Amino acid sequence: MNVVEILPRLLMLRFPVGQAYLWCDGDELTLIDAGPSGSAARIAEAVTSTGRRVRDVRRIILTHFHEDHADGAGEFAALSGAAVLAHPLDARVVRGEVPEPSPVFEDWEHPIHARASELLPARPANPVRPLGITEVTDGDVLDFGGGAHVVHAPGHTDGSVALHLPEQGVLFTGDAVASSPLDGSVMPGVFNLDRSRAVASFQRLATLDVDVACFGHGDPVVGHASAVLRASAGTYSR
Repeated sequence: MNVVEILPRLLMLRFPVGQAYLWCDGDELTLIDAGPSGSAARIAEAVTSTGRRVRDVRRIILTHFHEDHADGAGEFAALSGAAVLAHPLDARVVRGEVPEPSPVFEDWEHPIHARASELLPARPANPVRPLGITEVTDGDVLDFGGGAHVVHAPGHTDGSVALHLPEQGVLFTGDAVASSPLDGSVMPGVFNLDRSRAVASFQRLATLDVDVACFGHGDPVVGHASAVLRASAGTYSR
């Protein structure tokens, strides 16, 4: 796992597939997504490298249920005591109450998915699931970053959420938006349940005023992120 400073208060934790983010409010930390199974120890190392303690992480917010974002949550919650938050529609998948719905793949997505599957660790037969999940939904404001607004962004999954920090000019999109490793262009994320809804969510997120946009995959946009998102969103139709 690579640790990259995006802002003085924001670290990106990059896994072989996907990435999580660590937001720092003094001695109180927030983890956005938690990587795949087996990630807890590496996340803990990233936290302690900042001079903080693992138990300073107060909350883990899951943008959606996919394994590269959510499977490490139970392990790290057990290690840190952090609360786990997710949208109700995805929380039930993370808790193991219902099976994961399968994406509707575009033809060109199949080889990308195959490669990602090769890079992910094997899922344990009995994954560590969060003991409890606090459910959050559109319009909720969470107590970090000066007030983090939950934005429901369905399409990638039914319960995908983004987090908008208006005071900081920062947006965490989860997999509702991605950036290309080839040229840094931004686009709706891949492996969606409903591409039309995913495009609509991308377009909604592009209306927000942000300077920094952080994605579940690909490099963040640092500086004038709203303009980049809007320019791309206008090229997609639902």
